[in-house]
This record gives sequence, C-alpha cells and structure tokens, in this order.
Amino acid sequence: MTATHEEDDPRLRRRTVTEVKGRMRDLRNNLALLNRQVAGRLELRDVDMDCLDTVSAAGPISPTALARATGLHPATLTGILDRLERGGWIVRERAQHDRRAVVVRALPDRNGELYQQFSTMNTAVDEICADYTTEQLQVVAEFLRRSAVAGREALEPGA
Repeated sequence: MTATHEEDDPRLRRRTVTEVKGRMRDLRNNLALLNRQVAGRLELRDVDMDCLDTVSAAGPISPTALARATGLHPATLTGILDRLERGGWIVRERAQHDRRAVVVRALPDRNGELYQQFSTMNTAVDEICADYTTEQLQVVAEFLRRSAVAGREALEPGA
C-alpha cells in the first residue's frame, strides 16, 4: 500500500514526516515513563510489566514463546515468571493439548488492578479519539499497525 505523493510540497512533506517521527519518540518516552510509574506503584520491575503485558495480550502462552516475544533469555524469564507468580499476577499451568507442556496465563483479578492504573491515559485517548472521524481513526490505526510491524522487523537479525 505505497501511495505516490507527487502533488505534495517536498519540503512540507519532509518537515511533516520529521514531526511524525518526533511525536512518535515523544509518545514512546511518555509511555515508558508512565509504565515505570505504574510498575513502581505495583512493586513490579519494568521487565515484569513487559512480560505481563505480553502474557495478557497473547496468553495463554508458553514460556518459550514468551521468551521469543520479549527477547529475554529463558533463564531470565524464569525469574520474572517466579516474581509474577508470587505476586499473583500470573499462573503457570499445564497446557490442555499436551499435559507435559506449560503455559502462562494472566490472572484477571490482578489485571483489573493493572488496567485501573492506566485509566487516566485510557480516558485521555478516548477523548482524543472523539475528535476524529472513524475514517481518520482507521488511517491512524493502520499507521500504528504498520509502524509496529516495522519495529518488529527491525529487531530481526541482519535488519
């Protein structure tokens, strides 16, 4: 889905693309600060939050798949899962399809506590979205999806 933009003013386009990249950097920084703040309130480490978010989004998930998704060494991940399990954030259980395999699942009671910590940000985003048409939001969502894919691809060896 590559569009041509010959009719665009090249200087304005370069400035706008630079601004988009700068705003993405600002957003990343602010979300990282928010995540650290929430992690501190919940007595979690940043890496714990990353793993918990991945488990919540993708779970139930095997520890191997979680290690791959987070880029963590399996031994490091074991310690993180131990902390999350002790804190009542996740549970490790036998996989239904193979009783020898283990999957990690987030516990809904604690997830509600986590989501509550982000309620101010979620409300703010809802208010921002209210200013845009559905069609505009679809463009923003597609841009963010493609940016996330580009980020994942940049992690691949040789990228």
